[in-house]
Amino acid sequence: MSRVGDTLFFETPVGVETWAAAVGTKEGEGPLGSCFDYVARENRFGKKTWEQAESRMVEIACETALNKAGLTPSRLDCALGGDLLNQCISTGYAMRGVGVPYFGLYGACSTMAESLILGAALVSGGFAQRTLCLASSHFCSAERQYRYPLEYGGQRPPSAQWTATASGAVVLHGGPAPVGITAATAGRIYDPGVTDSANMGAAMAQSAYETLRTFFRDSGQQPADFDLIVTGDLAAIGRDIVIELFRRDGVELDGRYQDCGMLLYDESQDAHAGASGCGCSAAVLCGRLLPDLAAGKLKKVLFCGTGALMSPTSSNQGESIPGICHLLRLEANL
Repeated sequence: MSRVGDTLFFETPVGVETWAAAVGTKEGEGPLGSCFDYVARENRFGKKTWEQAESRMVEIACETALNKAGLTPSRLDCALGGDLLNQCISTGYAMRGVGVPYFGLYGACSTMAESLILGAALVSGGFAQRTLCLASSHFCSAERQYRYPLEYGGQRPPSAQWTATASGAVVLHGGPAPVGITAATAGRIYDPGVTDSANMGAAMAQSAYETLRTFFRDSGQQPADFDLIVTGDLAAIGRDIVIELFRRDGVELDGRYQDCGMLLYDESQDAHAGASGCGCSAAVLCGRLLPDLAAGKLKKVLFCGTGALMSPTSSNQGESIPGICHLLRLEANL
């Protein structure tokens, strides 16, 4: 492993051994519904509370990922992950029964990418042989924490995003695999001054632009070197801002650039600007991107997790919303 600027390069790729995605009913009805390993019949996942439901969804994603490779938790050296809730309770409670060292992470919607960077660094550095990386979100638990109880029936502006009920789990190891992590750029925080918590795409767009620019500078590569560049979750507004920022630099992204927030739902599902939440990019990665890489449909992908680092307290106090973006270079047949 070596470093140039803010980017880590894994001379020996870190293998993506197995993965799984568990989602709610709305996500199962979307355009990627057939891609997910588990689609819930109802969004409580058989539990009494929304928070318990999210924990159960995390358990399902982790169990499925391990089962697909014939692994037991004892084969893991550690788990890294988080969610949107205070103290990351959904992930923490789900990890109670796993019995492995656990690192709780909070990167908002960038948490899946953050966990993969740290997990890959542990494997590449020889500190772990196998790591479990995960992230989740649940529409109902997030609404209760960040906005209003569902019974309130609050109206949403067109710029608002729909928090995905979804979880993704990925197992990394140092051996050969159909997909490998070959580079990763750790994001820096950027704050364009957006104070509207219903416009997170605009708040996060600059961080995605800056992290991508940093990677291109550190690696010497260009957008044309990749089959697909995916951010998550900027949705429609944030994606358009990123395209425009690069266009001002004379770089054209449109045609090879997509956002997870625009892939999870279709227009008929009334998600406004698109999807958000830690589980959105995690589920798109595990349900669509990794399978396409493993099947050879894609060869090189940049996966860029974006996060709005706000809280209910900071929003109520009128603070602006800092954004962050972490990037991974994923390559097939390594």
